[in-house]
Amino acid sequence: MKSSVEPLEGNKVKLYVEIDEAEFDRDIDRAFKTIAREIKLPGFRNGKAPRRVLEARIGVAPAREQALRDAIPQYLSKAVREHNVDLIATPEVEITGGEEAGPVEFDATCEVRPEIVVPGYAGLRIELPSPVATGEQVDAAVAEELQRHGKLTDVERPAAKGDYVTLDLSTTRDGEDVIGLSTEDWSYELGQGWVTEDFDDQIIGSSAGDEVRFTSTPKGIEEAADFLVAVKRVQVLELPEITDEWVADNLGEFETVDEWKEDIAERIGETNLSSVRNQLVPKLTEVLAQLVEEEPPPTMVGQDLQNRIQRTAEQLQAQGIDLETWMSVTGQSSEDFVNGLQAQSTQAVKVDLALRAVAAAEALVVSDDELEAEYLRMGMQFGQTAKAVRKAYEDNDAVSELTAQLLKSKALDWLLHRVEMVDPEGNLLDSDLILGHDEHDHEDHGNDDDGNDEAQNTDENGDEE
Repeated sequence: MKSSVEPLEGNKVKLYVEIDEAEFDRDIDRAFKTIAREIKLPGFRNGKAPRRVLEARIGVAPAREQALRDAIPQYLSKAVREHNVDLIATPEVEITGGEEAGPVEFDATCEVRPEIVVPGYAGLRIELPSPVATGEQVDAAVAEELQRHGKLTDVERPAAKGDYVTLDLSTTRDGEDVIGLSTEDWSYELGQGWVTEDFDDQIIGSSAGDEVRFTSTPKGIEEAADFLVAVKRVQVLELPEITDEWVADNLGEFETVDEWKEDIAERIGETNLSSVRNQLVPKLTEVLAQLVEEEPPPTMVGQDLQNRIQRTAEQLQAQGIDLETWMSVTGQSSEDFVNGLQAQSTQAVKVDLALRAVAAAEALVVSDDELEAEYLRMGMQFGQTAKAVRKAYEDNDAVSELTAQLLKSKALDWLLHRVEMVDPEGNLLDSDLILGHDEHDHEDHGNDDDGNDEAQNTDENGDEE
């Protein structure tokens, strides 16, 4: 087989393939064997009729036609591999010679992934919330703990916002009880905004022993109802005074207020840090996509969009929900739903192109050892041997795509270790903390761009795996 490639306008190339007559004759021979299994000839077992007998009976044309159907995709795949053609759509094949006799020739017009240049990728800056606990967060956590240790005390005055009232609640409509809105000895904190929009306003100002009557519309219901509320108690929540002694007596693992607050700040910081890490890759890929000036190929966007629609439908189906029903409940038309996903697909394709561009610009490579390590990882994940995984990729001509995915991961990691991270006020954040490195890791990373930090648990399009 001989092949050559010719660039065309846009992101297309044309492959020219020629198969000499002797090589294609072996394909015809295989086609005759296929035909032999489908034709019953007297004196021969199924599939055992020799080519010369079949050729005498039906001629060469049917076998040649079968060979063209079966073999051209294989020759095309071989030419694609030889010329490293990065297909993004099924090629358009035109047989230009050999349909009836002689060497076989065909052209394949291939739409390929465009290679782009991303200006400014090395100077990206992203804004993230600070992982450090704020004073407000610590104070809120302290207040919440104190509330758990507070004591309700009766007061002889009208109820105010923030007070706790004990109520008997009776709700009717046209003389009939409204289900779920009648109760006794209900302890309620005024200011929560439950029951109706004006429920709290009706109760504020009343005292223990009062009865309050009003008509209002319960939340989640369209029809109004008549309320009779008996106020039985008005109480305030008295909070304990924060002292070292109180902390030691009630929070056994701490001896002082400072120790307790330091622990709160640390725990909040861990939660904040987890949130920041979850935002890191989506933020980075968002600004990276903004650097892509070229419009992404509609073919790539369409393929990604179809995958997203299918994944959404499968996820909903797993929950027993039909996609059309879900769109109806959420108030979306089919057009709204698709448009929302299409914006995500457009960004995902831009990120794909940009990461490949970064990998090329920085001359990143995937070694054989790294590829073997990935086969081993997938084998452990799916309960197979690394050898079986490798064979599956090789049999499906998918090794190059796997290599490309690993290269994109490397490019993403390269960017993660160089992007400038700032808080909303523009202050630099500790990237080592966010990436999960200590000082030793940071020093080592200068000579190794392979990085295996937490951020790689998220894929390069910013979606959680």
